Amino acid sequence: MTSQAPTSTNLTWLSHTTHHTRVSNAYLQLRGSDTKMQFEFVKDMPRAAQPEMTIDISFLVGKVIFVWMIMLLFPVILSNLVYEKQQKLRTIMKMHGLGDMAYWTISYCYFLLLSLLYMLFLVVFGSWAVTGYLFTIGSGYLAEYLFRPIFEDMSLSRSWTTLMEFFPPFSLYRIIYEFSPPPSPFYRTDFSGIQWGDLSDRKNGMKEILIIMALEWATFLLLTFFLDEFGTLRNGIRKMVSVCHSSVDESSPASQKQTIQLQEFKYSVEMDRIDVLREREIVEQLLQESDSGYSIICDNLKKVYHGKDGNAEKIAVTGLSLSMQRGQCFGILGPNGAGKTSLISMLTGFTKPTSGTAYINGMDIRLDMGKIYTGIGVCPQFDLLWETLTGREHLMFYCRLKNLRCAALDRAVEQSLKSVRLFDGGVADKRVAEYSGGMKRRLSVAISLIGDPKVVYMDEPSSGLDPASRRALWNAVMSAKQNRAIILTTHSMEEAEALCDRIGIMVNGSLQCIGNSKELRAKYGGTYVLTVTTAASEEEVVEQLVRSLCPAANRVYRISGTQKFEMPKQGLRISQVLQVMEHAKSWLNIAAWGLSDATLEDVFIKVASESDISSV
Repeated sequence: MTSQAPTSTNLTWLSHTTHHTRVSNAYLQLRGSDTKMQFEFVKDMPRAAQPEMTIDISFLVGKVIFVWMIMLLFPVILSNLVYEKQQKLRTIMKMHGLGDMAYWTISYCYFLLLSLLYMLFLVVFGSWAVTGYLFTIGSGYLAEYLFRPIFEDMSLSRSWTTLMEFFPPFSLYRIIYEFSPPPSPFYRTDFSGIQWGDLSDRKNGMKEILIIMALEWATFLLLTFFLDEFGTLRNGIRKMVSVCHSSVDESSPASQKQTIQLQEFKYSVEMDRIDVLREREIVEQLLQESDSGYSIICDNLKKVYHGKDGNAEKIAVTGLSLSMQRGQCFGILGPNGAGKTSLISMLTGFTKPTSGTAYINGMDIRLDMGKIYTGIGVCPQFDLLWETLTGREHLMFYCRLKNLRCAALDRAVEQSLKSVRLFDGGVADKRVAEYSGGMKRRLSVAISLIGDPKVVYMDEPSSGLDPASRRALWNAVMSAKQNRAIILTTHSMEEAEALCDRIGIMVNGSLQCIGNSKELRAKYGGTYVLTVTTAASEEEVVEQLVRSLCPAANRVYRISGTQKFEMPKQGLRISQVLQVMEHAKSWLNIAAWGLSDATLEDVFIKVASESDISSV
């Protein structure tokens, strides 16, 4: 028989045997007997060594729990990306100059660091059983009860196992399976772990798994970039076709001439307003010039939302042509649903135009939005802010996107905070979650003006502001208008008159009129408004007096003795009205009277009403 080295159990047994032998011999000597007991060749019955039992429940839960814990970070990463996409924070960062490559590089490095720290804490401090999302739980169960029996069955082809390992949770499970200890200390005693040399062993399949995971890493990165860039397959094809058309247009002068002719042909002639038609003619001339010097040129922009579930399609913007020089603020007025926000959305890249295009500083919004974003500022209709950042941190972030550094950055942030009244009282260093609605609005305006953008879009910037804050905001916009082109949408006629060099009124998706405030009042507000307050019993007498001055006068308001009359300007002399009213005060009980020119609000109401009637 071959001798074996004594185990710890055998050594313990021999020690106990020697002790019992000595005790027995001492007892026999006391009894006077010379007999001695010999136990040198007595051995215990061979039996399996019993290791020290430790508390280990890992074999009960198997390897599924580790797949869950590691993959639990995936929904966290995905939810962060979806949050930025849903809240349009990604888009507003892109509009302020953050490129796609920089965004994804920073995001990847951040989440990679987060994953490494997660794994570090998981290894160092252990883990707890977790309940994950449906994908994580389902992946673990599929790996344990579907994938494991397949790769453990040696009679099946290995190609099926390799194919299934392209599903990331399965490859992760296989790695954990090969690295994991035996399910019970009673089953397997020769496990010593995987060494570097074992990677080439086809039994564990580690080499193939690592190759598959490397391919998946590259594939998912490219897939993420493609989906982010092109969205759906339809948008991707449309974008690639646009790029191909642009390359053909650039290489063929004849094609350029044909494109211009088609654009001139497609211009609608349905609009009979002279100022709008004149604006279209200006746009046509500018499109034929190589360097127009205009910041914004809209060429027959149209946006149609296709109907769903049997609903008719909605034309949000139709046939809009517009030109803007630097140093101008153009105001867009219109009732709700007129197409103002849809226009801003197309110009800022939120949505794609159905037809037509626009040029921002000479760049086409269909092809060059990545370049356009570096030179524009945007104040959207709804505030797109991080609730956990402060106002100062927001401005510092967007300043860095505009390549401001060091002293210039601090100076720009401080000046911007002061211009919108967010500097005093420590407001700048409070989290945005603590801001009121008006404070968030002012911060959004400050973000749109930071970094000296050449084109700025403001969609109802003063909504929700008190009069003092609104006035401070107007001053900031007025001072920022120098060497910039600003498009501003608003429902406030006072704001439009205070800030805008030119005003356009949109109704039902089309531009109805365009000009400065004075021109619009003169052209579309062709009436004077006479207001007279008397006793209620003298209302009829006052009406007869006004009609003697102007037979075409129209009473538009009457309540408790106060009446308002619209009188056409044509053929009416203001001096005659003044004389008659002053004389009437001697024989009528006139408490007050006044004559005023038509306001911008009157123009807006008239244009909107006429457009609604004509569209019926």
